[in-house]
Amino acid sequence: MNILIVYAHPEPKSLNGSLKDFAVKYLQAAGHNVQVSDLYAMQWKAPLDAGDNTSPSPEIPFNPSQDSQRAFKNGTQSPDIATEQEKLRWADTVIFQFPLWWFSMPAIMKGWVERVYAYGFAYGVGEHSDTHWGDRYGEGNMSGKRAMLMVTTGGWEPHYSPRGINGSVDDLLFPIHHGILHYPGFTVLPPLVFYRSGRTDEARFNQLCDELATRLDTLETTTPIAFRQQNGGDYDIPSLTLKADITPEKTGFAAHLK
Repeated sequence: MNILIVYAHPEPKSLNGSLKDFAVKYLQAAGHNVQVSDLYAMQWKAPLDAGDNTSPSPEIPFNPSQDSQRAFKNGTQSPDIATEQEKLRWADTVIFQFPLWWFSMPAIMKGWVERVYAYGFAYGVGEHSDTHWGDRYGEGNMSGKRAMLMVTTGGWEPHYSPRGINGSVDDLLFPIHHGILHYPGFTVLPPLVFYRSGRTDEARFNQLCDELATRLDTLETTTPIAFRQQNGGDYDIPSLTLKADITPEKTGFAAHLK
């Protein structure tokens, strides 16, 4: 299997760095092909801007989606963007590894998404009609690929429980799982979350590696998160709201799970 790890942590000797190194060695030993996009080491440019199109039209004001579409279509994307897109095409499974900072991914990884997910590559694809509103939310160019988040937090696991002060970890990660992974077509695996990352001694690290190894062994067999498909019959089109008879008692994130 071809596995891409998109990794964001500025310190190679951190817990994240050690877990990333373990994952690479473990996967390679199991016979998988592994690539790593180490965003800090790459000095990845996070801001999406007009420079992402190497052949811009000066007379046209910069529009993020339209410039992205033109650059992707015309083959004039910044080389770093095109390289990451090729990695995504190559990968069967993508692991996004990062510390949970301010309830989301680090800015550098969000910038990777904004720049690499070009119009025509990760969105803006498929038929738009009264019965099919584009290939997205379960369809799209990432269909057939699996994705998993590997996340560390400083807080305790109860802090991220359904009644915890930080909110349920499933709710916190929903915008990433549903909006960044399910949207372009990934099959989304349950996240691997390591809590109290600042309290990791050698024994705890070995335990985390065992947990990680188990998840890596089951990347191809783990039951994915059961998100509803946009064009699967559960949503009215073009309003893109759940049909009245679909879990009428539920609203919010939970309503979009089967």
